[in-house]
Amino acid sequence: MNIQLSDHFTYGRLIRFVIPSVAMMIFTSIYGVVDGLFVSNFVGKTPFAAVNFIMPFCMILGAFGFMFGTGGTALVAKTLGEGKDERANQIFSLLIYVALAVGILLALFGIIFVEPIALKLGAEDSLLEYCVIYTRVVLLGLPFFMLQNMFQSFLIAAEKPKMGLVVTIAAGVTNMVLDALFIAVFRWGVAGAAAATALSQFVGGMVPFLFFARKNSSKLYLTKTKIMGKELIRTCTNGSSELVTNISMSLVGMLYNLQLMKIAGENGVAAYGVIMYVSFIFISIYLGYSFGTAPIVAFNYGAGNTAEMQNVLKKSLKILLGAGITLFGVAFLFSGMLSKIFVGYDAELYALTLRGFRLYAISYLLCGFNIYGSSFFTALNNGIVSAAISFLRTVVFEVAAIMVLPVFFGLDGIWCAITVAELASLLITAVFFFKLRNRYHYI
Repeated sequence: MNIQLSDHFTYGRLIRFVIPSVAMMIFTSIYGVVDGLFVSNFVGKTPFAAVNFIMPFCMILGAFGFMFGTGGTALVAKTLGEGKDERANQIFSLLIYVALAVGILLALFGIIFVEPIALKLGAEDSLLEYCVIYTRVVLLGLPFFMLQNMFQSFLIAAEKPKMGLVVTIAAGVTNMVLDALFIAVFRWGVAGAAAATALSQFVGGMVPFLFFARKNSSKLYLTKTKIMGKELIRTCTNGSSELVTNISMSLVGMLYNLQLMKIAGENGVAAYGVIMYVSFIFISIYLGYSFGTAPIVAFNYGAGNTAEMQNVLKKSLKILLGAGITLFGVAFLFSGMLSKIFVGYDAELYALTLRGFRLYAISYLLCGFNIYGSSFFTALNNGIVSAAISFLRTVVFEVAAIMVLPVFFGLDGIWCAITVAELASLLITAVFFFKLRNRYHYI
């Protein structure tokens, strides 16, 4: 049964609609984890630490794809809700073309400047060498990575979430197969891991590009367009929260690495890498749900259907509460098994990772509400509030916690920093929802 953005969403219909988006994000995270598994077990602890050390820099460059995707999807979905289909396609096309050009420029920048940047971050000797090799290969796929991130959102607005899942699975399988071939068989090390990732991103970006390059069964397709400065600014402003979130998360990741190098050395960076790989999977559930519901909110906001906005918000908060309790329980109970998969070969590193994972897991009870809150205001085309939530959550509160808590609690303070930041962010998110309820009538 085809579910449309204009439908009334019961729990069953809502969950069926977002499942492809959630599965898409989970699968994206899983095939990223596979990189780590192969590098850690087949190449070694130092290369594994190097990949995790430089990954935040690569993610900063790719974050612009999330900005164009989420901000653009909200604008395009709102335009569709207003019945302006031709205008929506012109905006959609402009954003895809601009993102492709930006992706090429950012890739060139990263390839040229990765070595001095890695040096500034504290990489030395073999760690520096592995960082440079990995980055220069993986950034060859950056333009397609940005397109892949954008199409994950636009396929939902086009009412084709299942196609988004299929594309993600195809990209993921490509990455996994090539990881096994390049790392385990050909022994290409971190260069093999990077090449596998870049080629999978080509699949994830190019397949939906070819689908939208012609008229299709959805409402969206690539067409002739023109420079629309106002729409570009609105997209960037509205999607700034996702840009801020991704850049901030990457910068915070760099700060974590710096603090961990001081307190626990290379083992601390490796342990944090394991926690992040597993956390990506858990957080992807919240991200997938938020991305999946955002076009519904944007469409009904454009159509003036406040009753359906209220319905989706009320059901979403209950779903997020249940998900938070479930994810915390799973993370705590299976932390030992998950840690052993990555670093079971090193007893000291395993013990360090296990304790860090269990303390970090407390944050899963809270972060879903903050992720959804930011996405909800993006869907309402209020990029300022969305960006404020993201900025406070991932920069102000978390950076403060990372700097202050280790002074009093040592290494445990680093692992608990995320939970303190999420708690402070939840209070801010609640204040915004309360203050703006009369403007948007979602309560």
